Formats: sequence, structure tokens, C-alpha cells
Amino acid sequence: MNIHSSRDTYASAPLLEGEVAADPIEQLQRWLDEAYAVQEIREPNAMCLSTVDREGRVSSRMVLLRGLDGRGLTFYTSYFSRKAHAIEAHPRVAVAFYWPALHRQVRVEGTAAPLSEDESDAYFASRPRGHQLGAWASEQSERIEDRATLAERMAHFEERFEGDDVPRPHSWGGYLIAPTYLEFWQGQPNRLHDRLAYERDGRRWSIARLQP
Repeated sequence: MNIHSSRDTYASAPLLEGEVAADPIEQLQRWLDEAYAVQEIREPNAMCLSTVDREGRVSSRMVLLRGLDGRGLTFYTSYFSRKAHAIEAHPRVAVAFYWPALHRQVRVEGTAAPLSEDESDAYFASRPRGHQLGAWASEQSERIEDRATLAERMAHFEERFEGDDVPRPHSWGGYLIAPTYLEFWQGQPNRLHDRLAYERDGRRWSIARLQP
């Protein structure tokens, strides 16, 4: 494969202002629903989250969208993780979804803040037991000697909580991204892609078309 000549040809219906929702959260939900309907798309809720730390270093990683409503986008992580420390320093974040089978991308910019403990408790209780135990076993982003040490920690917490419900660690919970900007990208032939940008203007959203 030649990286210089590898390219896809986009042939999609155009993305038109008169056919999108007035609310970008509703439009994002529409596209998520359509992505879930495409069998070859694995984890349509996967999104690339970018943060900036105290030193101004940008970092990106994949996380899973776990909630979408009028307030914004929700995801969960360790509060001791690198991303959490960065959000504490600079709560402005950016997110990107990409669904190549649909020739679609969505960019989101906004401000992240911790969810309430009640919301984090409710989501944690819905997780598979192994995932709950993993949140106890892993001190996310911290160095560890080897894989065997992680397995030992997992075994320790399996024994500790045997026969009991696994409580949420106080070091683990959710974040809500309150968006101020969303951009919907639909691939088109000859790289004349459609880009519709929503920007918050007080309580309302304005829509503008951007050149590709």
C-alpha cells in the first residue's frame, strides 16, 4: 500500500441546511442512530477526546460516549487519569467522531465538568462486574511493573468484593461536555465535502456552511 496514493472516493447524498435538525444534539443523535444501523461500524459511540494539560501539551485518546441529551455529551473515566488532570487544568475540550462507512465526521468543542455522584453511581452500577472490578484494579495512567502485577490487583479485588455488589470507587466517575460548537462533515465527490457548523448564540444555535 502506497500512503501517498491511497485514497477513498466519496459518493454520498449532500448534507443540506434545510434537512438537518435545528438543534445539533438532535442531529448528532440522528447520525449516531444511522451509524448503529450499519453492521460494519464497530462502536459507533467511540470518539477521540482531546485535552490540554497545564504545560499546554495536547493529548488525544479514544473514549466511549455514554450519554447524549440536551445538556451535552457524557463519558466516564478515572479521576486520576491523565485526561482528568488535564480537564481540571483546562476544561475546554474537543471531540471527534468518524464513521468511514458513512463518509461522515462530527467535531464537537465545549467545556467538560464532572457529573454528579448520583449519575456516576447509576452508570457504574450498570456496568459488567468485571469492568467494575477493573476500575478498582487499575490506577489509570500510573506506571506499573508488569502485566502480572495488574492481574494480582484484579484478583485481590475479586476476593475483596466476593459475594457483594462492587461500589463505585471515588476515583472514578463521569464528565459532561457542554458543547459550544459542533460541525457535521459529509464526504462528497472531488473533495467538495459538505461542512455544516453549529455555534451557540445565547440559548439558540446558528448554522453556517463552511468551505471544504
